[in-house]
Amino acid sequence: MPEPQSSVASSGSVDRLRNAFGGVLCIFTLLLIGVLAFSIRLFSVIKYESVIHEFDPYFNYRVTQFLSKNGIYEFWNWFDDRTWYPLGRVIGGTVYPGLTLTAGTIWWLLNSLNIPLSVETVCVFTAPVFSVNASWATYLLTKGPGAGLMAATILAMVPSYISRSVAGSYDNEAVAIFALIFTFYLYVKTLNTGSLFYAALNSLSYFYMVCSWGGYTFIINLIPMHVLLCIVTGRYSSRLYIAYAPLVVLGTLLAASVPVVGFNAVMTSEHFASFLVFIILHVVALVYYIKGLLTPRLFKVAMTFVITVGLAVCFAAAAILIALIASSPTKGWSGRSLSLLDPTYASKYIPIIASVSEHQPPTWPSYFMDINVLAFLVPAGIVSCFLPLSDASSFLVLYLVTSVYFSGVMVRLMLVLAPAACILSGIALSEAFGVLTRSMKFQRPTLDDGSFTAGDGSSDTPTNSEMGLKEKTSKKNRKKDKESEGSSPVDHRTEEKLLVLPCGPSAVGIMLLTILSGFYVIHCVWAAAEAYSAPSIVLTSRSHDGFHVFDDFREAYGWLRHNTDADDKVASWWDYGYQTTAMANRTVIVDNNTWNNTHIATVGTAMASPEKVAWEIFNSLDVKYVLVIFGGLIGYPSDDINKFLWMVRIGGGVFPQIKEADYLKDGNYRVDAHSTPTMLNSLMYKLCYYRFVETDGKGFDRVRRYEIGKKHFKLTHFEEVFTTHHWLVRIYKLKPQKNRVRGKLKFKSSLKASFMRKTGGKKSPWK
Repeated sequence: MPEPQSSVASSGSVDRLRNAFGGVLCIFTLLLIGVLAFSIRLFSVIKYESVIHEFDPYFNYRVTQFLSKNGIYEFWNWFDDRTWYPLGRVIGGTVYPGLTLTAGTIWWLLNSLNIPLSVETVCVFTAPVFSVNASWATYLLTKGPGAGLMAATILAMVPSYISRSVAGSYDNEAVAIFALIFTFYLYVKTLNTGSLFYAALNSLSYFYMVCSWGGYTFIINLIPMHVLLCIVTGRYSSRLYIAYAPLVVLGTLLAASVPVVGFNAVMTSEHFASFLVFIILHVVALVYYIKGLLTPRLFKVAMTFVITVGLAVCFAAAAILIALIASSPTKGWSGRSLSLLDPTYASKYIPIIASVSEHQPPTWPSYFMDINVLAFLVPAGIVSCFLPLSDASSFLVLYLVTSVYFSGVMVRLMLVLAPAACILSGIALSEAFGVLTRSMKFQRPTLDDGSFTAGDGSSDTPTNSEMGLKEKTSKKNRKKDKESEGSSPVDHRTEEKLLVLPCGPSAVGIMLLTILSGFYVIHCVWAAAEAYSAPSIVLTSRSHDGFHVFDDFREAYGWLRHNTDADDKVASWWDYGYQTTAMANRTVIVDNNTWNNTHIATVGTAMASPEKVAWEIFNSLDVKYVLVIFGGLIGYPSDDINKFLWMVRIGGGVFPQIKEADYLKDGNYRVDAHSTPTMLNSLMYKLCYYRFVETDGKGFDRVRRYEIGKKHFKLTHFEEVFTTHHWLVRIYKLKPQKNRVRGKLKFKSSLKASFMRKTGGKKSPWK
């Protein structure tokens, strides 16, 4: 008798030891995943230098500098007079403060611990640090340790997320993706446990997401959709109520406290779905509550009354919403919201949104570039979520479906698709490896298939081992008979055996999945090292004569900072406003915030106008210098000539004298000899191609691949003051206004007429 007890005790200790070892191994693997997520994003620092990337990050860096120097109270009340001259901008009320406050807090903590890092260094490495947090949050959101570790590893390397989180990419998405995944995790956790504690944490996580990125509207629409799906499919429970109701009430109150959101949390169309589902949820909860109190007959009578009242409330709510939208159409439906519903809306009606490259619909190659083989693993992950279907798995499927739609509308939202694709791909790989390894495990020789026998097999008398085996089998059968009433007819081990594949195909499948994973790793490393590590502020190229670095942007901004007055105003297209303010410390007319379409249209109209008209427009704005980007010499395609039609469209949307057809020849945009006179006489053409023929004697444009039309011309109202080494950035100064001599000319002409009368029409001997 003591032997079975000792064996049970030993097996229990073995299980505890195995679980403890598994927990330690899981933690160690998560640490390695964190190291992977951080290190793969350092190629930009290793290959180039520790520098801020792109355009928007320079504004965030400038704001963080102000916060660290002046404090949070000055930050909330900061009026920036160096942007959008002469209007200015209230920074505290127009910026999502989550990224700035996060980096500022990290900088303050490090300096409090006597770790003297600069603000720029903290900003450069904020995105890689939060990519580690996002990987760990993905592990928490994904069900199961195997699938969780697989999903976390995939997210740590996925190119779509790397593109927004490399070292130096100091943008809102750097911290927002972590907040997005963590909010979803806390929602699912609350849904599974029904805990008010997790519900409160979910509201706080949602608040951090609101502070970080305008994409928080995706959360406040996806979760109501899932709640409505659960209600329609009959999966309502008190846990669903606890997971959703506190999020709407507490989350909306917290969101309204963010200055950039304010009353938009209850006044704009992006939030209406959450309130509608909130009402429906309470109606359903009331129905279930009444059903538990009344008899079936009284319940039918009560339902008639509740349905009548509910319909009246719904009609009243719909009338209120329609009135709000009708009274404030610009606040009711934003341009980006309508672009998500209709992909062609922005290109038809809002060219300022359509002009941004990340607002364009993605192509199929971009999907393969950003998620690679995950596109083929996601369908298998969806199938796994339906075996069996739970509230959490249905949420993952709904998350994937909605993110696929929105990513198809706008390439920027590929970033929202990446976590869903990684989670479902991790589930698919985990299930596939589980089936294949289990198949190989059950193909090993066991006692059941007669591979091992006790004795010589010639005696008819059962041996001790055979008797013990029969005794164990009978005990298992009796145990199955006792549990047959409350369990499925096939136990877990038998079910696993039913999913067994032959040993050879299982080995081949494991090998193929390993090779597929290897190709994914190679692609991710290449994307991190080559495609997404180059900072836009420093350009590079390879040719037959070696590797070339073009540092013209910083050269031009340095010239502005050291050779112009502190209060001089610089005009350029809005793409370069943030960089000019942050790196040159000069006042700009427009920048990347794009909040005032009329102001941007004014600059676009000036660029599309003849030189004299453009001078008058810029002079009315107190502009002293004009900056243009020209890539015709080195072959840089993202220059102002290629962006010029957007300037025409935006300017023509406000000022009707600017017509796009005047700049097109037979419907084609050209700058060669076949171009229109309006195009050849525009300020943009003259500022870009002034003295360009002197470079090679022909004026051959390496971007457009032909010789320019108008080669020899002079500037009458602008003068060239600086051109960078590779002609990438050109800076011009407005010539001063000439003194008015109209009165003097009239006086001279009258004096000359009187002299001619006195001399009898003879000419002066001095001439």
